[in-house]
Amino acid sequence: MMRAALKLAQIPVLLTIALVVLLLVLPGRSELIARVYVLAVSAFVLAQLVTAMRRALPASGPSAFDAALRPRTRSAERLPELAKIEREVTLGSATAFDLHYRLRPSLRRIAGELLAARRGIDLDTEPDAARAALGEETWEIVRGDREPPRERFAAGADLASLHVVVRSLEAL
Repeated sequence: MMRAALKLAQIPVLLTIALVVLLLVLPGRSELIARVYVLAVSAFVLAQLVTAMRRALPASGPSAFDAALRPRTRSAERLPELAKIEREVTLGSATAFDLHYRLRPSLRRIAGELLAARRGIDLDTEPDAARAALGEETWEIVRGDREPPRERFAAGADLASLHVVVRSLEAL
C-alpha cells in the first residue's frame, strides 16, 4: 500500500520539479508555465479519480444497447401444422370416429395433392388409377365413398397401418 502511494506521488513531484526548472529558465513565461502545470496536475488527479471509480464499481456486463444488438437465438418452436398432424394421428389411432373425421381429411388432402402433382391423377374422378397408385390400405382410408364408422369408439388405425399409409404417400 505504501509502495503504491509513493509511486503515485512521483508524478506530481516530477511535475513540480519541472515547474521550478522552467520558471528559473524562462522567467518571462511564468504565467504560461503555471497554467500548463495546473493543467498537467489536474489531468493526473482526474486520471487517478477515474481509476479509483472504476475499481470501486463492480464490473458490468454488456450494456443494454449491446444486448439489443446481439442476434437473438430462436427458440425451437414447433410448426403448428406439424403439431396438428401429430394430434390427428394420435386421435386417429385411438378411435374410428377420429380416424374418419379428423385424420382422414388431412390424409385425403395430402394424397389428392400428391397424386395430382406427381402422377396427374385426380383422386375423385379417377378412382381406379388413384387406388392403383396408393395401394389398398391407403385407398381404404382416403377413398371418397368411405362410410363413417358405426361405432364411434371402436379402435382407430394402428400405427403399423398408418406407417404403411405414410410410406405409400411418400412413394408417390
